[in-house]
Amino acid sequence: MIVIDGSHGEGGGQILRTALALSLVTGQPFRIENIRSGRRKPGLMRQHLTAVNAAKAVGDADVDGNTIGSQRFSFHPRILKSGKYHFAVGTAGSCTLVLQTILPALIMSDGPSELILEGGTHNPFAPPFDFLKRSFLALINRMGPTVSAGLEKPGFYPAGGGRFIVAIEPASLKKIRLNRRGEIIHGQAVAKVANLPLNIAQRELKVVRKEMEWDPSRLKAVAVDNANGPGNVLTIEVESDTITEVFTGFGERGVSAENVAKRAVKQAQEYLAADVPVGRFLADQLLVPMAIAGGGSYLTLSPSLHTRTNVDIIRSFLDVNIDIQQVGSEQWKIVI
Repeated sequence: MIVIDGSHGEGGGQILRTALALSLVTGQPFRIENIRSGRRKPGLMRQHLTAVNAAKAVGDADVDGNTIGSQRFSFHPRILKSGKYHFAVGTAGSCTLVLQTILPALIMSDGPSELILEGGTHNPFAPPFDFLKRSFLALINRMGPTVSAGLEKPGFYPAGGGRFIVAIEPASLKKIRLNRRGEIIHGQAVAKVANLPLNIAQRELKVVRKEMEWDPSRLKAVAVDNANGPGNVLTIEVESDTITEVFTGFGERGVSAENVAKRAVKQAQEYLAADVPVGRFLADQLLVPMAIAGGGSYLTLSPSLHTRTNVDIIRSFLDVNIDIQQVGSEQWKIVI
């Protein structure tokens, strides 16, 4: 049995999600200890437990220790089961991360699947739905499977209550290479508010217009009318010849709309200046599907500790070589 130290590297929830995903795909059982020991509240929280239980259902797995607050559990998958599933986090914890835990297994299963996921869809500590749909899933589809996602209701932190549906047509993952970004085709920014004044979104877009030097036709303010609580998210989307990247700023108490926008703009400008196709967050997300595909490469920004930790967990389950090297002042290449 593979033994994973949850305190390794960045010591967060990605360690257990990657272990679950690869255990399902490879059929290898594992035990994880010191779960999220690097966090203020260690152990399994609601969104992590939902991911464990979702993986248990998809893999018909034997699990021991899957309780709130648990800092260790064991996981032994038996057989992948495609089908219809409904998983609810029950808080504003990210349900996009629950999807990413079980998606690799379901795109390699023997039949189509449909998922209903409920919880946080726009959580500042996880990939928001917009990034999931426009950036990550678009690349998964280029690798072979057909995965579509539709947002029925946004779930902002801290109220949660979001809901989206995913349809999966499985296929073997093909290798892809993303070693150039190419020409920028389009850019747009959308600022959404729920149960808050629309003026907040307009102020954010004013910053984007000034800093990105974008025409007003590229900017859109949206008032969301079906959210459980207040929320604000700004997404900046950059579409190039080879990829679409999404950068996000989240409204929070005590932070001005202008500063929310500046944070998102800074991410986008850093990405554009580096002339790479893959942003820092997407670089982390692509590791698992590319490793399962047996290879691939991409040019990105300097890898985070999150990414380096993910590499180590992947090596525990798969016999793959993952090489990370700096190839320019702001450019790094990851080859699998």
